[in-house]
Amino acid sequence: MIMKYSSLLLIPLLTACGVLQPVKDVSVNYLLDPLVAARSVTGGSPSIAVARPKLPGYLDRQQLVSRSPGGEMQMNDFQLWGEPLDKGISRVTAINLARLTNSVNIQPIESFVTMDYDSLLEIRISRFEPDANGHVILECTWKLQPVSGTVTNPRSFRTVIESQAPIPATGPQTQRIAAMNEALARLARMITTVL
Repeated sequence: MIMKYSSLLLIPLLTACGVLQPVKDVSVNYLLDPLVAARSVTGGSPSIAVARPKLPGYLDRQQLVSRSPGGEMQMNDFQLWGEPLDKGISRVTAINLARLTNSVNIQPIESFVTMDYDSLLEIRISRFEPDANGHVILECTWKLQPVSGTVTNPRSFRTVIESQAPIPATGPQTQRIAAMNEALARLARMITTVL
């Protein structure tokens, strides 16, 4: 009985001494956003499902990834994606394409209950991060595969969003996220050229 009360007294003592202080979460979560201007989307065509892109293993993680000049991968446990990167890319790509084509029927594939779409957009990303100079590079292949019809060939896409200043591996990543958003907007504009 004495032991039980002495342990109850120990908790306030440890708290007062600073041993049991709450830990402040200093992580920052980031989301990708569409850059194509928002507008009322009312059309029904084209009807495209945007699949989650295939990512290289080093990008398929919660931390934001950068490369050092020597090719070393840099991650910060406090700079995190607010959603899986592949899900964010498909969400933003679908919104950008919907706004560019005025179609309410361009959505991430998870949003379709049945196969109510005519084509599936498949993206395979090989690189999507800042280089050693801080320029964000998006390299990928993509194809718009009709649900019924012959298999289409993938197309290559590469864009570099130049940075005015090096993007740090640590600290605020707003410049990096803005550059990634611009790269996805460029990809969407390229895709609309074949629609």
